[in-house]
Amino acid sequence: MDLQLDLAPCGYFSISDSGIIQSINQTMLGMLKYERTELLGKHIESTMSVTNKLFFHTYFYPYIQLYGHVDEMYFSFRTSDQQDVPVLLNGVRQTRNGESIIDCVVVIMRKRIEHEKDILQTKTKLQELYQATHEANKELERLHEEYKLKQQALIKVNDQLETMASTDLLTGLKNRRYFQDKMVESLTFFRDSQRCFSLLVVDIDHFKNINDTYGHPIGDLVLGNLAGLLQSVSRSTDVVARYGGEEFVIILADCDQEQAMHTAERYRSQVASADWGEYNITVSIGAATVAEEDTEQSLFQKADKALYASKTGGRNRVTHASEAERNDSNLHN
Repeated sequence: MDLQLDLAPCGYFSISDSGIIQSINQTMLGMLKYERTELLGKHIESTMSVTNKLFFHTYFYPYIQLYGHVDEMYFSFRTSDQQDVPVLLNGVRQTRNGESIIDCVVVIMRKRIEHEKDILQTKTKLQELYQATHEANKELERLHEEYKLKQQALIKVNDQLETMASTDLLTGLKNRRYFQDKMVESLTFFRDSQRCFSLLVVDIDHFKNINDTYGHPIGDLVLGNLAGLLQSVSRSTDVVARYGGEEFVIILADCDQEQAMHTAERYRSQVASADWGEYNITVSIGAATVAEEDTEQSLFQKADKALYASKTGGRNRVTHASEAERNDSNLHN
């Protein structure tokens, strides 16, 4: 510290954010009747009475942390011989050498008597406020814990509701709404990354006959078992959903036309070779691979048209939209 600051006609000290005295001038030491070695590295609150510590905690620290400065704070320090020294204190919080430092300037107040009554009342109120704050903080902690528990319960309920909103209750697969959202996401990702994907539309052959012959409970059982089979064959990146009735849809991520046909054939053969007991269950599948001009509606229509070609072509087979389009073109020619 340079001599001018050390002997300035006002007290000066700097503290860390935690209140440790980093430097102090001779004028301030004279006010407090300490040697420099007695205060450097000590907490600034070691120069305060209990009441003033409370005042410092409830006003100075919060204010300077919030606003970066404190102006003309009326305050009292306690000397080494336990005498109170009323002062006006200005402080500013700034960064030096990468660390936060609070610099304070102190001027002794000469007209103390006229303020004593107000100060005493304020300190008394602060003590009462401190006690009330302590009790309020305890209550706040209790309410916070209660809030956290309720928030966790609410998050769990919201997750359950979200799952229910996106799940087909009969089969446990994702539902049509979820599928439509994923179609939009998949198209957006395709346009951003140019990584193609394909869509399969799967329909149970002659499902109406199963319902008519064995009843709807058996039909529901078949739907549930088929859903489980489709899910077990699919990859974790694929989206398997029930579209409605006996129709299922599968979004195949990172899958071109050749891969889509291979995957669709695997689904078809797995269903055909599964043990369905007395029921003969097969599926027809339509496949379509995304193109630049596609929307979610046009891509689904292409896959649905390919499904129709599989059904009219004898069922229990797989058709890609490109093949269905060629066949249509040949018919018209």
